[in-house]
Amino acid sequence: MNNHPIATILGGGGFIGRYLVRNLSKNNYRCFIPTRKPYLKGYLKTQSTPGAVELFELNSNNYFKLEESIKNSDVVINLIGILYENRKQKFDKIHVDIPDLVSNMCKKYGVKKFIHVSAIGANPDSKSRYQQSKFRGEQVALSNFDQTIIIRPSVVCGAEDNFTNLFSKLSFSPIIPLVGINYKFQPIMVTDVADAIMKSILSKSNAGKIYEIGGPKIISFGDMVKSIMKTIGKKRMVIEMPMPIAKIQSSILSLLPMAPILTRDQCEILSESDNIVSGNHSSLKDLGIEPTDVEKAMKKWLWRFREGGQFAKI
Repeated sequence: MNNHPIATILGGGGFIGRYLVRNLSKNNYRCFIPTRKPYLKGYLKTQSTPGAVELFELNSNNYFKLEESIKNSDVVINLIGILYENRKQKFDKIHVDIPDLVSNMCKKYGVKKFIHVSAIGANPDSKSRYQQSKFRGEQVALSNFDQTIIIRPSVVCGAEDNFTNLFSKLSFSPIIPLVGINYKFQPIMVTDVADAIMKSILSKSNAGKIYEIGGPKIISFGDMVKSIMKTIGKKRMVIEMPMPIAKIQSSILSLLPMAPILTRDQCEILSESDNIVSGNHSSLKDLGIEPTDVEKAMKKWLWRFREGGQFAKI
């Protein structure tokens, strides 16, 4: 195993990370995973052969551990991202400072590739601070290290996601109000995202490329929520929430200690251009991946929200 290639995965304990670790292990990679709470990420070791996954604690006082990991790595992947800000986590700190630091380390130690996962919609001219920070993170990584590859997925779905599961939980209400009901996106399976990252690592001559990846269907926000309701067998009224009301509501929700369902910054995203593959960059087709239909796949994990569970007749 000492002769196997090594990958350092930042954010390896998250939603995409667990699937990526499985892919890397199948391709004989050893995985070094820095995390704030390694004792909570032991499940990652079940994704590979014994000894192939190493977890170590990472905090602001021991960045030398991250540097040592990158120094010994063939590939570095950054999956770290946040959807909203709080007192401790800010968009620029997470989306710009981390890729800046890591890409410089990759250059310093001659890493073969740095895969930075961003998001479709990254744009310096957006009103959304999230989208602005995503773009700046891409730019610093590409500028610092010429072997950087950018992956921009649309909304990522899977058994552990915070999208299909969230709206399934919200089905307790007879009415589901949505802001940006006509906003379009291309939901993509988390397994396809993990495959895209793996293929981008194995592909040759793709340094500096940006891959925009989405599922096989473009669907509106409202139609996707209706599809979720149909999948779980719940008849709910999906209505549009006016943007001014949504912004007021999001401002109030941001004052609460719990994770907000909607933020003002997300309202800005939903009022701008759709979250779909633009055609201006490389795509899943360039990686030889045929995307999975999320609407069909989500039946495999949303059954638990049906009345009667997996044996319910829809």
